[in-house]
Amino acid sequence: EMGFFPCKAEPDVWIRANGRYYEYVAVYVDDLGMAMDDPELFLKVLVEKHNFKLKGSGPISFHLGMDFFRDDDGVMYLAPRKYLDKVFANYERMFGEKPKQTVMSPLEEGDHPELDTTDLLHDEGMTQYQSLIGTLQWVISIGRFDIMTHVMTLSSFRAAPRIGHLARAKRIIGYLAKMKHACIRFR
Repeated sequence: EMGFFPCKAEPDVWIRANGRYYEYVAVYVDDLGMAMDDPELFLKVLVEKHNFKLKGSGPISFHLGMDFFRDDDGVMYLAPRKYLDKVFANYERMFGEKPKQTVMSPLEEGDHPELDTTDLLHDEGMTQYQSLIGTLQWVISIGRFDIMTHVMTLSSFRAAPRIGHLARAKRIIGYLAKMKHACIRFR
């Protein structure tokens, strides 16, 4: 009714033409992120015509675990800092120590997790491993693409992880702790 159509690649992103450019509304359950000329007018229609109850509307600062901020030149940044803080706190509860921040890469160069012959993890270790892998997959989804290949490699061992696989997953968390402030810039 408002002229939006779903994106072919991602049907939860809605698009409409507005003169020289397009406007977007991204929908995730009950969260909206939008890029448009007059978002206040759009929100007013949602409230007055469709009886939406809105909270936290305004310039984007946090969405689905991602922090958004701008530098002095107005360039927008995306970084999952608050979510990573939760990841590190959960890691500390799970293992009784903070992640080690001694590495400069997610995995060692030339590492081959498929050749790991350490013992298989027992139930608690398997649960920890699966939890870490799920957490890391979400971290990728919210902008930390630098760990994608490493996490996807380790994901293939979720059914029967070994002690060495858990050590690798812990290393990736340590890498994220060391590189916590990495972000994506949008111009």
